[in-house]
Amino acid sequence: MALGEQTYGFYIPTVSLMGIGCSKETGAQAKALGATNLLIVTDAGLSKMGVADKIKAQLEEAGLKAVIFDGAEPNPTDKNVHDGVKVYQDNKCDGIVSLGGGSSHDCGKGVGLVIGNGGHIRDFEGVNKSTKPMPPFLAINTTAGTASEMTRFCIITNTDTHVKMAIVDWRVTPNIAINDPLLMVGKPSALTAATGMDALTHAVEAYVSTIATPITDACAIKAIELIAQNLSTAVANGENLEARDAMAYAEYLAGMAFNNASLGYVHSMAHQLGGFYNLPHGVCNAILLPAVSQFNIIACPKRFADIAAALGENITGLSVVEAADKAIAAIRRLSSSIGIPAGLKALNVKEEDLKVMAENAKKDACQLTNPRKATLEQVIDIFKAAM
Repeated sequence: MALGEQTYGFYIPTVSLMGIGCSKETGAQAKALGATNLLIVTDAGLSKMGVADKIKAQLEEAGLKAVIFDGAEPNPTDKNVHDGVKVYQDNKCDGIVSLGGGSSHDCGKGVGLVIGNGGHIRDFEGVNKSTKPMPPFLAINTTAGTASEMTRFCIITNTDTHVKMAIVDWRVTPNIAINDPLLMVGKPSALTAATGMDALTHAVEAYVSTIATPITDACAIKAIELIAQNLSTAVANGENLEARDAMAYAEYLAGMAFNNASLGYVHSMAHQLGGFYNLPHGVCNAILLPAVSQFNIIACPKRFADIAAALGENITGLSVVEAADKAIAAIRRLSSSIGIPAGLKALNVKEEDLKVMAENAKKDACQLTNPRKATLEQVIDIFKAAM
């Protein structure tokens, strides 16, 4: 990080609600934004569980209308987005509530971009391609991982190329972000583990980013500390509200960090695995994080030493390089203890696909802020190290 060489922005929702039971304010907040008829964008699972109906009822109690679109797939596609646009238009909606994890939020953001600007979602790949605001937008989070409820990032799979499009646009930042740990209770342990490691990846990549600032550093380090102290508990006992609440804060802080410092090669590579094989994003991040960190360590060993301390490692008396190595060992240990697969082979990733995925990773916007520049061969080698 070299402050003074360029200017920095800081992006965050206008309102963020945290704490047990805060989702009860959904109706009042939607009304305050001026919406009268909202599209609830969610996935089939939350729809079947009745969570979407519960939010719909809260909106109706506030005197608003709502319709549910539950077509957000685990790695949302351009088709999902345009299906949602049709439901929005057919029902003459004037606002959006995204309900779920990153998939629902990203799908909802895609709908909002197209409704606000016209055209096709593919037109917005890249940085700040929109020219007009989205409709009023509330994001209600049900997992502690992606932080998509509060970021300017929107990741949508192009169904023609099977590549995840990274849309980075300040206009896709939700107006209101809601993180209620009550909606996270009872989530499967594997999902809790994957989303928690996603949050850890956000914090680590933001902390070692080339555009980190004192603000993003503070958010990233606190997120790492909270994850180290609470993720295992949340995985072991999903009903533990204290751990769930702490993880909600952790993922939000990690979001604040990467929303402004951006990410690195873990995400640029994980996006290819998700687009190519339709694999869960958090699991891909968790497997890649130690391998990419090992590659990055020579670029910023002091930063990795800080990460080791935040993870609870005793680095007293160690050299900076020894302390940095402890960070990677701690990440591997945490990942293994909560049931993350040891390598990409377990996810049926094939060596013959690594070259094309590495080529695409080199084009992904997230790699621009990685602390160490990588050649194509080095990206392939990192993939191999993670196998």
